[in-house]
Amino acid sequence: MIFVTGGAGFIGSNFVLDWLMGQEEVVNFDKLTYAGNLANLASLKGDSRHIFVRGDICNFAHVSDLLEVYKPRAIVHFAAESHVDRSIDGPAAFIETNIVGTFRLLEAARIYWAALEASDKANFRFLHVSTDEVYGSLNVTDPAFRETNRYEPNSPYSASKASSDHLVRAYHHTYGLPVLTTNCSNNYGPYHFPEKLIPLMIVNALAGKELPVYGDGQQVRDWLYVKDHCSGIRRVLEAGVVGETYNIGGWNEKTNLDVVKTLCNILDELCPRKDGASYSMQIKFVKDRPGHDRRYAIDATKIESELGWKPAETFESGIKKTVRWYLDNQDWVRDVQSGAYREWMEKNYGGRS
Repeated sequence: MIFVTGGAGFIGSNFVLDWLMGQEEVVNFDKLTYAGNLANLASLKGDSRHIFVRGDICNFAHVSDLLEVYKPRAIVHFAAESHVDRSIDGPAAFIETNIVGTFRLLEAARIYWAALEASDKANFRFLHVSTDEVYGSLNVTDPAFRETNRYEPNSPYSASKASSDHLVRAYHHTYGLPVLTTNCSNNYGPYHFPEKLIPLMIVNALAGKELPVYGDGQQVRDWLYVKDHCSGIRRVLEAGVVGETYNIGGWNEKTNLDVVKTLCNILDELCPRKDGASYSMQIKFVKDRPGHDRRYAIDATKIESELGWKPAETFESGIKKTVRWYLDNQDWVRDVQSGAYREWMEKNYGGRS
């Protein structure tokens, strides 16, 4: 049995689905905020190995009770507020969930772990899933982020994740809690909520809307297919050295504009516009967001050399699978585009033209 937080979100739900291709049970603990969606897990309906509990990681008593009832051998912590634009507009939720929530989860885990029998105590793991954004921004010629890079977060989101990383580290060094931390690059793939770049461009293109690109579109990101990320987490949970950090990246640096143009080209091939024009005609450059980091890049040498993991997908193969998934799952897209989603999109992009 493992205990997963945020297992109805984008990365968390992909992890749960992949995990249950094996035999071990999962307690899936999720608050079901706007980004949590039980429809992501519809294929698990009736599967007794998937135990879903709605709840908040900030609720220490609830988490503690669940740990005592289910006795997990590991906690995999995905639950977080994760959208930079939302953190600029309303940072309080990021402080509460990412910092306070992680603290309360760590406290519950520490007390639970301390009371385990010796063998169970030795085998227990707390795996914290974080981001490359804690390292700040790179210049074009800078080497990619390594695990030893200094933390230089530049947004309320990345600052809150950096704080949570430090808390996890402190609980290991102070209390001996057997922790593992992973810092990943930008994920993409199935079930990605359409406020992030790749799903937003796909959804807007198909709807005939503008494709808003921040600034000059030359911001560089390393792109990681979500199922590769999940396999990396599984490998770290299986063989990672307690107390260590592992960067998980896709070795796929692309500018935002190149990503958008690639999406347009794939859509031109798979679902052409009725007028025969390219979807790239819908690209519109809009006002950049405040403090927009110029480049992120992950050096994933450590996890490959020490644990034998590397991504299975290239950007070209992963992005085509992603576009096909959105084309084949229009009902899912429609269902997540609620009134609250539309209000946020208007608020965030309406004044940038």
